Amino acid sequence: MELVFATNNPDKIKEVKNLVSSKIKIISLIESGFTKDIAEDNETLEENARQKAWFIYKNLAMNCFADDSGLEVEALNNTPGVYSARYSRIGNERYKKMDIVEGNIQKLLHNLKNITNRRARFRTVISLILYGKEFQFEGVVHGIILNERRGQEGFGYDPIFLPDGYSKTFAEMSMEEKNKISHRFLAVSKLVKFLNSL
Repeated sequence: MELVFATNNPDKIKEVKNLVSSKIKIISLIESGFTKDIAEDNETLEENARQKAWFIYKNLAMNCFADDSGLEVEALNNTPGVYSARYSRIGNERYKKMDIVEGNIQKLLHNLKNITNRRARFRTVISLILYGKEFQFEGVVHGIILNERRGQEGFGYDPIFLPDGYSKTFAEMSMEEKNKISHRFLAVSKLVKFLNSL
């Protein structure tokens, strides 16, 4: 089965390709030849994933799936959430001048300064459009936000996220280690289990 994954993020593509069985061929947007911009202007991860998946399906007429992921910090009313990838581009000009990933991390750490509740979760929602029908899958991993970065692997907020039950941040884990517990792994596992049941 061929499925278009509605992303141009090479890290996401690599992660997902490592998770799915050989029966499923994952095609990136670039490989599909799709070049249009896809809007992500909703207030929830579920709505963003749905919007992206239907847009691809209607334009390519191919089975596809889209995901949206976010870091939800309990003490900050579950922000940055749907704005995780562009958190530093909202509000304070100080963070807009930085590299976006660096700005995201610095802004989050600043907003958590002097806050003792560091509980957070990474959440992924996948919308699969299969022959015109939609199915959604969710993966969640709980943990805490550290006060400083640890590790060089991963991407995004990985250096400051310590998952429950582990002594390593996501950025200190190899891709193989992270893939066994990550939010994306959990959501993709549900997706794959569903596809294998068809």
